[in-house]
Amino acid sequence: MNNGKKIQSSYAAEQKEALIKRMFHPENITVPQLAMETGISKSTLATWKNKARQGGQVKNININSNKELSSREKFLIVMETYSLPEIKLSEYCRSKGLYVEHVKKWREACMNSNGQEHEISKELKIELMEEKKKSKSLEKELNRKDKALAETAALLVLRKKLGAIFGDQEEE
Repeated sequence: MNNGKKIQSSYAAEQKEALIKRMFHPENITVPQLAMETGISKSTLATWKNKARQGGQVKNININSNKELSSREKFLIVMETYSLPEIKLSEYCRSKGLYVEHVKKWREACMNSNGQEHEISKELKIELMEEKKKSKSLEKELNRKDKALAETAALLVLRKKLGAIFGDQEEE
């Protein structure tokens, strides 16, 4: 124990960083295991781990966060853990440096994704039908207005011709 206290009083930055890395993915060694192995107190190790997780004082530690996982990796984790009971799921998550809550959210997202796709497809079809109806209606209205414009233009041309023939009597 005396040897452990000497280590506690002065830690090299590299040593501290190496120990913190061991507490995260891929090793995921527990604080009590590391404390027994190194002689450093559990509270010191836990403090280091918490500060590292929160992005505190310790720098350049590659903590495996869920943001780094691709959709494919998340899906594979969901497939791997789908039939596991809660205790086994917790063990799996600890070994992989994951949180059970995240895996459950990914599982729910996977289960809902196919249903949402079908609903979105249905909504898009309905929207497309409405747009087609609107387009037909607008086309009919445009054709009607084109005919009215053509008729008005023809009447103006005839009026000009009549005015030329009869001598512009209707200039008002």
